[in-house]
Amino acid sequence: MSSHQPYYVPAQSKWPIIATLGLLITVYGLATWFNDLKAAREASHGPLLFFIGGLFIAYMLFGWFGNVIKESHAGLYSPQMDRSFRWGMSWFIFSEVMFFAAFFGALFYIRTWAGPWLGGEGSKGVANMLWPGFEYTWPLINTPDPKLFPGPKEVISPWHLPLINTLLLVTSSVTVTLAHHALKKNQRAALKRWLGLTVALGIGFLILQAYEYHEAYSELGLTLGSGIYGATFFMLTGFHGAHVTMGALILTVMLVRIVKGHFDAEKHFGFEAASWYWHFVDVVWLGLFIFVYVI
Repeated sequence: MSSHQPYYVPAQSKWPIIATLGLLITVYGLATWFNDLKAAREASHGPLLFFIGGLFIAYMLFGWFGNVIKESHAGLYSPQMDRSFRWGMSWFIFSEVMFFAAFFGALFYIRTWAGPWLGGEGSKGVANMLWPGFEYTWPLINTPDPKLFPGPKEVISPWHLPLINTLLLVTSSVTVTLAHHALKKNQRAALKRWLGLTVALGIGFLILQAYEYHEAYSELGLTLGSGIYGATFFMLTGFHGAHVTMGALILTVMLVRIVKGHFDAEKHFGFEAASWYWHFVDVVWLGLFIFVYVI
Protein backbone atom coordinates (compact mmCIF):
# COMPACT_ATOMS: atom_id res chain seq x y z
CA MET A 1 0.00 0.00 0.00
CA SER A 2 1.52 3.30 -1.09
CA SER A 3 2.05 6.07 1.44
CA HIS A 4 1.32 9.75 0.88
CA GLN A 5 3.34 12.73 1.99
CA PRO A 6 1.49 15.29 4.11
CA TYR A 7 0.63 18.45 2.17
CA TYR A 8 0.06 21.60 4.17
CA VAL A 9 -3.06 23.57 3.26
CA PRO A 10 -3.12 27.06 4.82
CA ALA A 11 -6.22 28.61 6.33
CA GLN A 12 -8.27 31.21 4.48
CA SER A 13 -6.26 34.35 3.89
CA LYS A 14 -6.97 38.04 3.42
CA TRP A 15 -3.80 38.62 1.39
CA PRO A 16 -5.17 37.86 -2.13
CA ILE A 17 -7.93 40.43 -1.61
CA ILE A 18 -5.45 43.05 -0.40
CA ALA A 19 -3.16 42.27 -3.36
CA THR A 20 -6.03 42.74 -5.82
CA LEU A 21 -7.06 46.03 -4.23
CA GLY A 22 -3.47 47.28 -4.18
CA LEU A 23 -2.89 46.42 -7.84
CA LEU A 24 -6.16 48.12 -8.84
CA ILE A 25 -5.30 51.36 -7.02
CA THR A 26 -1.70 51.32 -8.29
CA VAL A 27 -2.58 50.82 -11.95
CA TYR A 28 -5.43 53.34 -11.81
CA GLY A 29 -3.16 55.89 -10.16
CA LEU A 30 -0.41 55.33 -12.74
CA ALA A 31 -2.85 55.69 -15.65
CA THR A 32 -4.29 58.87 -14.14
CA TRP A 33 -0.81 60.25 -13.57
CA PHE A 34 0.28 59.64 -17.18
CA ASN A 35 -2.93 61.07 -18.62
CA ASP A 36 -2.62 64.20 -16.51
CA LEU A 37 0.98 64.62 -17.67
CA LYS A 38 -0.14 64.31 -21.28
CA ALA A 39 -2.89 66.88 -20.71
CA ALA A 40 -0.37 69.21 -18.96
CA ARG A 41 -2.47 69.34 -15.78
CA GLU A 42 -0.52 70.83 -12.91
CA ALA A 43 -2.71 69.28 -10.18
CA SER A 44 -3.12 65.51 -10.31
CA HIS A 45 -4.22 62.91 -7.78
CA GLY A 46 -2.51 60.17 -9.82
CA PRO A 47 0.80 60.18 -7.89
CA LEU A 48 -1.06 59.99 -4.55
CA LEU A 49 -3.16 57.02 -5.71
CA PHE A 50 -0.06 55.33 -7.10
CA PHE A 51 1.69 55.77 -3.74
CA ILE A 52 -1.30 54.47 -1.77
CA GLY A 53 -1.54 51.42 -4.04
CA GLY A 54 2.16 50.81 -3.56
CA LEU A 55 1.67 50.85 0.23
CA PHE A 56 -1.10 48.27 -0.10
CA ILE A 57 1.17 46.02 -2.18
CA ALA A 58 4.09 46.46 0.24
CA TYR A 59 1.81 45.58 3.18
CA MET A 60 0.56 42.50 1.33
CA LEU A 61 4.06 41.30 0.42
CA PHE A 62 5.35 41.80 3.96
CA GLY A 63 2.41 39.98 5.53
CA TRP A 64 1.94 37.18 3.01
CA PHE A 65 5.61 36.25 2.67
CA GLY A 66 6.00 36.63 6.43
CA ASN A 67 3.36 33.93 6.86
CA VAL A 68 5.17 31.68 4.40
CA ILE A 69 8.46 32.11 6.27
CA LYS A 70 6.81 31.27 9.60
CA GLU A 71 5.15 28.17 8.12
CA SER A 72 8.45 27.03 6.63
CA HIS A 73 10.32 27.48 9.92
CA ALA A 74 7.54 25.56 11.69
CA GLY A 75 8.30 22.52 9.52
CA LEU A 76 4.90 22.49 7.85
CA TYR A 77 6.22 22.09 4.30
CA SER A 78 6.91 18.71 2.69
CA PRO A 79 9.12 17.99 -0.36
CA GLN A 80 5.95 18.11 -2.46
CA MET A 81 5.31 21.64 -1.20
CA ASP A 82 8.85 22.57 -2.18
CA ARG A 83 8.18 21.31 -5.71
CA SER A 84 4.98 23.38 -5.80
CA PHE A 85 6.96 26.50 -4.92
CA ARG A 86 9.45 25.73 -7.68
CA TRP A 87 6.74 25.22 -10.27
CA GLY A 88 4.98 28.38 -9.12
CA MET A 89 8.14 30.46 -9.46
CA SER A 90 8.86 28.91 -12.85
CA TRP A 91 5.41 29.81 -14.18
CA PHE A 92 5.70 33.30 -12.69
CA ILE A 93 8.97 33.91 -14.55
CA PHE A 94 7.41 32.47 -17.72
CA SER A 95 4.56 34.98 -17.41
CA GLU A 96 7.14 37.74 -17.06
CA VAL A 97 8.90 36.48 -20.19
CA MET A 98 5.60 36.74 -22.08
CA PHE A 99 5.02 40.22 -20.63
CA PHE A 100 8.28 41.52 -22.08
CA ALA A 101 7.82 39.48 -25.27
CA ALA A 102 4.70 41.54 -25.97
CA PHE A 103 6.66 44.81 -25.78
CA PHE A 104 9.58 43.46 -27.79
CA GLY A 105 7.04 42.17 -30.32
CA ALA A 106 5.46 45.63 -30.58
CA LEU A 107 8.90 47.16 -31.14
CA PHE A 108 9.69 44.57 -33.83
CA TYR A 109 6.34 45.16 -35.58
CA ILE A 110 6.80 48.93 -35.61
CA ARG A 111 10.37 48.79 -36.89
CA THR A 112 9.86 46.02 -39.45
CA TRP A 113 6.39 46.71 -40.85
CA ALA A 114 4.34 49.66 -39.55
CA GLY A 115 7.11 52.26 -39.82
CA PRO A 116 8.22 51.33 -43.36
CA TRP A 117 4.57 51.21 -44.50
CA LEU A 118 4.06 54.82 -43.40
CA GLY A 119 7.22 55.69 -45.32
CA GLY A 120 5.76 54.22 -48.52
CA GLU A 121 7.64 50.90 -48.41
CA GLY A 122 6.28 47.35 -48.67
CA SER A 123 2.94 45.89 -49.61
CA LYS A 124 1.02 48.45 -47.57
CA GLY A 125 3.08 51.45 -48.54
CA VAL A 126 -0.12 53.16 -49.62
CA ALA A 127 -0.37 54.21 -45.96
CA ASN A 128 2.10 56.95 -46.90
CA MET A 129 -0.85 58.99 -48.17
CA LEU A 130 -1.62 59.76 -44.52
CA TRP A 131 1.57 61.84 -44.26
CA PRO A 132 2.90 62.55 -47.76
CA GLY A 133 6.62 63.19 -47.81
CA PHE A 134 7.31 61.28 -44.61
CA GLU A 135 10.54 59.25 -44.80
CA TYR A 136 10.91 56.45 -42.30
CA THR A 137 14.17 56.01 -40.37
CA TRP A 138 14.91 54.44 -37.00
CA PRO A 139 15.38 55.86 -34.41
CA LEU A 140 12.34 57.94 -35.33
CA ILE A 141 13.55 61.47 -34.68
CA ASN A 142 11.47 63.05 -37.47
CA THR A 143 7.92 61.89 -36.71
CA PRO A 144 5.08 61.93 -39.28
CA ASP A 145 3.26 64.66 -37.32
CA PRO A 146 5.87 66.78 -35.49
CA LYS A 147 3.25 69.26 -34.29
CA LEU A 148 1.31 66.60 -32.40
CA PHE A 149 4.23 64.31 -31.54
CA PRO A 150 7.51 66.21 -31.73
CA GLY A 151 10.47 63.86 -32.02
CA PRO A 152 13.51 63.98 -29.75
CA LYS A 153 16.47 66.21 -30.54
CA GLU A 154 18.74 63.18 -30.38
CA VAL A 155 18.80 59.69 -28.92
CA ILE A 156 20.79 58.28 -26.02
CA SER A 157 24.19 56.90 -26.94
CA PRO A 158 24.44 53.19 -26.04
CA TRP A 159 28.15 53.49 -25.26
CA HIS A 160 27.83 55.73 -22.23
CA LEU A 161 25.36 55.11 -19.38
CA PRO A 162 23.63 52.12 -21.03
CA LEU A 163 26.97 50.33 -21.42
CA ILE A 164 27.89 51.05 -17.80
CA ASN A 165 24.51 49.73 -16.67
CA THR A 166 25.03 46.61 -18.76
CA LEU A 167 28.34 45.97 -17.04
CA LEU A 168 26.72 46.54 -13.65
CA LEU A 169 23.93 44.03 -14.27
CA VAL A 170 26.17 41.39 -15.84
CA THR A 171 28.53 41.72 -12.86
CA SER A 172 25.58 41.44 -10.46
CA SER A 173 24.53 38.20 -12.13
CA VAL A 174 28.01 36.82 -11.41
CA THR A 175 28.00 38.01 -7.78
CA VAL A 176 24.57 36.51 -7.00
CA THR A 177 25.81 33.20 -8.46
CA LEU A 178 28.88 33.37 -6.24
CA ALA A 179 26.60 34.08 -3.28
CA HIS A 180 24.54 31.01 -4.16
CA HIS A 181 27.67 28.83 -4.30
CA ALA A 182 28.78 30.25 -0.93
CA LEU A 183 25.39 29.36 0.57
CA LYS A 184 25.59 25.78 -0.71
CA LYS A 185 29.05 25.50 0.89
CA ASN A 186 27.72 27.10 4.11
CA GLN A 187 30.22 29.98 3.85
CA ARG A 188 28.07 32.60 5.57
CA ALA A 189 30.58 35.47 5.53
CA ALA A 190 31.24 35.13 1.79
CA LEU A 191 27.50 34.77 1.20
CA LYS A 192 26.79 38.10 2.91
CA ARG A 193 29.58 39.89 1.03
CA TRP A 194 28.56 38.64 -2.42
CA LEU A 195 24.86 39.22 -1.86
CA GLY A 196 25.47 42.69 -0.41
CA LEU A 197 27.56 43.54 -3.48
CA THR A 198 24.73 42.30 -5.73
CA VAL A 199 22.25 44.61 -4.02
CA ALA A 200 24.70 47.53 -4.31
CA LEU A 201 25.14 46.89 -8.04
CA GLY A 202 21.37 46.82 -8.52
CA ILE A 203 20.97 50.13 -6.69
CA GLY A 204 23.78 51.61 -8.78
CA PHE A 205 21.93 50.56 -11.93
CA LEU A 206 18.75 52.31 -10.77
CA ILE A 207 20.61 55.51 -9.89
CA LEU A 208 22.22 55.65 -13.34
CA GLN A 209 18.91 54.92 -15.04
CA ALA A 210 17.24 57.75 -13.12
CA TYR A 211 20.04 60.07 -14.24
CA GLU A 212 19.59 58.84 -17.82
CA TYR A 213 15.87 59.62 -17.69
CA HIS A 214 16.56 63.10 -16.34
CA GLU A 215 19.04 63.71 -19.16
CA ALA A 216 16.58 62.38 -21.75
CA TYR A 217 13.77 64.68 -20.60
CA SER A 218 15.76 67.82 -19.82
CA GLU A 219 18.42 67.80 -22.57
CA LEU A 220 17.48 65.43 -25.39
CA GLY A 221 13.74 66.07 -25.62
CA LEU A 222 13.17 62.33 -25.41
CA THR A 223 9.89 61.83 -23.55
CA LEU A 224 6.88 59.53 -23.52
CA GLY A 225 5.27 61.99 -25.94
CA SER A 226 8.13 61.84 -28.47
CA GLY A 227 6.28 59.65 -30.93
CA ILE A 228 6.54 55.88 -31.08
CA TYR A 229 10.27 55.86 -30.37
CA GLY A 230 9.84 57.64 -27.05
CA ALA A 231 6.83 55.50 -26.13
CA THR A 232 8.56 52.16 -26.81
CA PHE A 233 11.82 53.32 -25.19
CA PHE A 234 10.23 54.33 -21.90
CA MET A 235 7.77 51.45 -21.80
CA LEU A 236 10.51 48.85 -22.21
CA THR A 237 13.19 50.47 -20.07
CA GLY A 238 10.66 51.72 -17.50
CA PHE A 239 9.06 48.34 -16.90
CA HIS A 240 12.51 46.78 -16.74
CA GLY A 241 13.55 49.39 -14.17
CA ALA A 242 10.47 48.49 -12.12
CA HIS A 243 11.53 44.85 -12.23
CA VAL A 244 15.07 45.74 -11.17
CA THR A 245 13.60 47.70 -8.25
CA MET A 246 11.50 44.72 -7.21
CA GLY A 247 14.47 42.37 -7.64
CA ALA A 248 16.72 44.59 -5.52
CA LEU A 249 14.08 44.69 -2.77
CA ILE A 250 13.73 40.90 -2.87
CA LEU A 251 17.50 40.43 -2.62
CA THR A 252 17.61 42.92 0.25
CA VAL A 253 15.02 40.84 2.09
CA MET A 254 17.13 37.75 1.40
CA LEU A 255 20.17 39.54 2.83
CA VAL A 256 18.27 40.47 6.01
CA ARG A 257 17.07 36.88 6.39
CA ILE A 258 20.62 35.58 5.93
CA VAL A 259 21.91 37.97 8.59
CA LYS A 260 19.21 36.56 10.88
CA GLY A 261 20.49 33.03 10.24
CA HIS A 262 17.83 31.83 7.81
CA PHE A 263 18.58 29.24 5.11
CA ASP A 264 21.13 26.45 5.12
CA ALA A 265 23.11 24.53 2.52
CA GLU A 266 20.19 22.19 1.78
CA LYS A 267 17.04 24.27 2.27
CA HIS A 268 17.17 27.72 0.71
CA PHE A 269 14.57 27.92 -2.05
CA GLY A 270 13.63 31.49 -1.05
CA PHE A 271 17.12 32.62 -1.95
CA GLU A 272 17.17 30.41 -5.05
CA ALA A 273 13.92 31.91 -6.33
CA ALA A 274 15.29 35.41 -5.80
CA SER A 275 18.40 34.54 -7.81
CA TRP A 276 16.26 33.09 -10.63
CA TYR A 277 14.34 36.35 -10.80
CA TRP A 278 17.53 38.42 -10.81
CA HIS A 279 19.03 36.37 -13.66
CA PHE A 280 15.81 36.89 -15.62
CA VAL A 281 16.07 40.67 -15.11
CA ASP A 282 19.67 40.57 -16.34
CA VAL A 283 18.78 38.64 -19.50
CA VAL A 284 15.96 41.06 -20.33
CA TRP A 285 18.37 43.98 -20.02
CA LEU A 286 20.78 42.38 -22.49
CA GLY A 287 17.91 42.21 -24.98
CA LEU A 288 17.03 45.83 -24.25
CA PHE A 289 20.60 47.00 -24.68
CA ILE A 290 20.89 45.31 -28.07
CA PHE A 291 17.47 46.03 -29.60
CA VAL A 292 16.60 49.39 -27.97
CA TYR A 293 19.96 51.13 -27.65
CA VAL A 294 22.37 49.57 -30.18
CA ILE A 295 20.43 48.32 -33.22
